[in-house]
Amino acid sequence: MINFIIYNEYSYFILLMILTAVPVGFFAGLFGIGGGLITVPFLFFIFETLDINALYIMHLAVGTSFSIIIPTSFVSVLTHNKHKAVDLNIIKTYGIFVIIGVISGTILAATLETKSLVLFFSIIVYFLGTYLLFLKEKSEEIKTNFTLLPRIIFGFISGFISAPMGIGGAVMNVPILKYFGYSINRAIGSAAAIGFIIALFGAMGFLISGSFLNAGLPLSVGFINIPAFLIFIPITTIMARIGANTVHKINKNKVTKLFGVFLFIIGTVFLYRYFLI
Repeated sequence: MINFIIYNEYSYFILLMILTAVPVGFFAGLFGIGGGLITVPFLFFIFETLDINALYIMHLAVGTSFSIIIPTSFVSVLTHNKHKAVDLNIIKTYGIFVIIGVISGTILAATLETKSLVLFFSIIVYFLGTYLLFLKEKSEEIKTNFTLLPRIIFGFISGFISAPMGIGGAVMNVPILKYFGYSINRAIGSAAAIGFIIALFGAMGFLISGSFLNAGLPLSVGFINIPAFLIFIPITTIMARIGANTVHKINKNKVTKLFGVFLFIIGTVFLYRYFLI
């Protein structure tokens, strides 16, 4: 009887992860976000119902999210690149500063409690959602003006903030690239490429920090949950390709506004969660 209950409980969580992976992959491709904005809250809620140390629930959700983003964002980038929407030059001149920010942010995240991470996540998402909702997408192509100093500053900031949030950084890098003259499609494609870098170093950081802290979480290596990773990957990579193709068929202004609304929904969910912890 006990084994039957346990079996049904885990079957429920597997089904929930599968259902979550579908929108995660689609929106990852659609918005170039890597999927962390959806994956983190859903994994948080799933892990919360399991027998996992409450001190490390958010850390596990964030670390696992990063591991999932790596292959998902890679597929997204390849698809966006087919539409000539990825600026590879910005990866070389911006990515190094993002990496430094990710390493610093990962160290910070390891010292924060779950409640602090949730509030931090909510505030940042609300701020960026507001920016995109009031941003006007111009029809003509704007000349980009992204010089070295802003690349250093914003590269570090986007990496630093992305690490505690478990995201690929597109929620910051899309608005940043938009501000410096990129079209929404090109901003999304390039942000997806930057997200791959953030996810790679973020996953390594949470794997190492979780091992260093001896968290001892079930079915996990460091702060990365293996079953969640294996369930999400095949689904998110397929859906990311579909989402990336879809965004190039939608009006640019609508994509910008949809992104803003999407961020407000995620921010509200997490702010609600903050007051319940």
